[in-house]
Amino acid sequence: MNKNSLKKILYVEDDPDIQRIAQIALEKVGGFEIKACNSGAQALAVVSEFMPDLILLDIMLPEMGGLEIQDNLQQSSQTRSIPVVFMTARVQDNDVEDYLRCGALGVISKPFNPMTLADQLRELWNKAQT
Repeated sequence: MNKNSLKKILYVEDDPDIQRIAQIALEKVGGFEIKACNSGAQALAVVSEFMPDLILLDIMLPEMGGLEIQDNLQQSSQTRSIPVVFMTARVQDNDVEDYLRCGALGVISKPFNPMTLADQLRELWNKAQT
């Protein structure tokens, strides 16, 4: 991992209501700096400039899904080391195994609890730091 402290999160979610709730939870409850994107193309366009500590990524997005975005991030030496956490309603055991096999740091299921979302991300982050 590139840093010991989790501060900046790039959040990719196409549903405006879910995006708003998660962004408020992560900024107000978690104290993180958030850059929210509503598409994979937008995320890939801003990731190198924003340089997040972590990317929180929806799996089911229009045009370019989370796994494809993850694959694109892995292709670039600049973004390859940024950990990705998937947030999805598709959390069957075999789905989660696939996400982890693709290099995800972890998976957070939807619907998520806004009051514990920041703690869940910190827990995954801290596990990866050891």
